[in-house]
This record gives sequence, structure tokens and C-alpha cells, in this order.
Amino acid sequence: MLEKSMTEAIQKIQSKCGFICDMDGVIYHGPKLLPGAKEFVDWLQREKKQFLFLTNSSERTPRDLRQKLLRMGIDVEEKHFMTSALATASFLASQCPNGRAYVIGETGLNQALYDVGFSMDDTNPDYVVVGETRAYNYEKIEIAIRLVLKGAKLIGTNTDLTGPTERGIAPACRALIAPIELSTGCLAYFIGKPNPLIMRDALKRLGCKREDTVIIGDRMDTDIIAGIESEIETVLVMSGITREEDFRKFPYRPNHVFSGVGEICGGQENQSNVEHSTLNAQR
Repeated sequence: MLEKSMTEAIQKIQSKCGFICDMDGVIYHGPKLLPGAKEFVDWLQREKKQFLFLTNSSERTPRDLRQKLLRMGIDVEEKHFMTSALATASFLASQCPNGRAYVIGETGLNQALYDVGFSMDDTNPDYVVVGETRAYNYEKIEIAIRLVLKGAKLIGTNTDLTGPTERGIAPACRALIAPIELSTGCLAYFIGKPNPLIMRDALKRLGCKREDTVIIGDRMDTDIIAGIESEIETVLVMSGITREEDFRKFPYRPNHVFSGVGEICGGQENQSNVEHSTLNAQR
């Protein structure tokens, strides 16, 4: 019975026309391609599925992400990548066309804002925008605090407190923006997953209805809740940050659980692990 239900689950996922897929922890970890990832992407392309790699990281541009996958042996066009930086830029452009921003972030965020007509301003900006960056220091925090107190609105690219790196866990956007929130008393507005804004944008780019789409990710607090709040079927893969013991921490559950994306297209073995994870997720 369990084997039959797993087969039915895989067939149901395979029947979807749109796939929104996280990257780190799902397709790769740092510089390493995860098992079954290439087979999964090959399957998406072979079956002519509409797919979008949606990452909460704001550091890289779609071109950078494409080059990273190319180095791993996966060739995907730039149009298949969407980042929290692009979603943030799109939102700010709709709110304040040709606005000004003070940015604490990397190339991906700066380029996205430039592309929608924003200019950089450390004197009298409309927004202070914070994303992931390794160029984070006291002086930038001090400037951001001063600008927010003068009236600039505080924006975060995503709500992640931490993120995986090659050296382990590192602070992400929400941790970096916290000193500015605490010092000013102003709460930031976050654009990335699980904000439905980025999910609606993703569906528009795919050209698919939510009921014909599935979101695949490795985090309960971003990917899975984003799908639940947007009424999109959810798939959790155990190849990233989430562990089986983490399920009890959350009041919600994914629709499906797999060891990795390769199992969706039959490119990875570990069926017993999948069954075990699925049972735990349903408890």
C-alpha cells in the first residue's frame, strides 16, 4: 500500500506543468552538485516542463547562477532563474519608480535595482535595502540607521536568519538587518520567500496556474510555508538543511517528502528513506 501511494505521489508531481525549485540544498550544496540533480534538470527539459529556479539569496545575478550550474555540467538559460533581489527590485519599482536606495548587499542586488531604474544614494534615499553580503561592517550599519531615522523605508530581500556555506552555517539577511531594526524601532518589510509577492511573480513568469505547479525546497520555514500560503503543492527534499527531527517544530507539513530531487524523475535510489521521511512528515 505504501509503495503504491509513493508511486502515485511521484506520478502526481510528474504531471504538473510548472516547477518552482530552490537551489542550495536542492540542486547543489556550495560547489558540489547533489545526487540526482542533473537527472532531474534533464528530465524537466526533456519533458518540456515550465521551470524556475527560485532562490532567496540576493548575492548573485541570473548570469552568475547560470555560470555556476554550467561549471557543474548543467546548461540552463538565464530566464529560468529568479532571485529575491529581482523580486525586491520589481516591488520597489512598482512602489517608487526611479527611486533611490542605500544598499547593503552584493552585485546581484545592486544590478537588479539598477536594471529597474533605481539609483544609489547614501544621503537621502527612499529606501534602505539589505541583502546577504560579506562586506558587512559597523560603518554601513551606522549609515543605514541614520537614514532610516531620517525617513528611509527599511527593506530586506528575504527572511532567512541563516544560510548554508561551504564552511558551515552563516548569518543571512534577517540576522544582518536585525541591528538596524533594533536601533531604529522600525521593522523591515521582506520580499523573498515566503512572501506571496515573490510566489505570484514566479507563477507569472512560469505562465502556469498555482494548481498546476509544485514548489520544491529544503526549508520548512521558507519553501514549504511559501507553497502553503500560496496554495501551491509542496515537496520537501532532505538533501539540504531540514532533518527529520525538525518536523515536530512546525505546525504545518509538506505534501510530499523525498530524499532528493532525483527521486521525482526516478534518477535516485533511496525509496526506503523516502517512505520513512514521508511517514514522519505525516505524523
